[in-house]
Order: sequence, then structure tokens, then C-alpha cells
Amino acid sequence: MLVIRRRAGESILIGEGIEIQVAEISGGRVKLGIVAPAEVTILRKEVKLTREQNLAAARGISLGQLAELAAQVGRGRGA
Repeated sequence: MLVIRRRAGESILIGEGIEIQVAEISGGRVKLGIVAPAEVTILRKEVKLTREQNLAAARGISLGQLAELAAQVGRGRGA
């Protein structure tokens, strides 16, 4: 891992087409600005991890289990 210190208003470059700029620092938070080509996907890591977990969970359930769960939810609404 490369660790670089930057102040607000300073930037780092990644390759030829990506610029990360420190827009603001306040308290324990840093606001970043990212300039990148449109074909580069930019995601927060926790969003990617949640998506992967959701996809894994969706693949792990059979149609029978899904139907049983739907029936349980349906019964719960009438109570």
C-alpha cells in the first residue's frame, strides 16, 4: 500500500486519466474529488462488498425455499 500525505486542494494522479483531489478536510473526515474517464467504475468499497454479499445470498436459495419464505411472510401479514 502506498501512503501519501496531501492537503486540501492537492491531488494525486493514477495513470494518465485518473486524478484524486482532496477537496476538504474537517474533523476526522476527508472529502475527495475524483476525475476519471466514463468507462472507469468508481464505487465505495462497502457498496461493492454489500452487492457481492447480496448476489451470493440470492444464488444460495432454491425456488422451494423462496416459495416457503414467501408463504411465511404472507401468513405474517394476516396476524
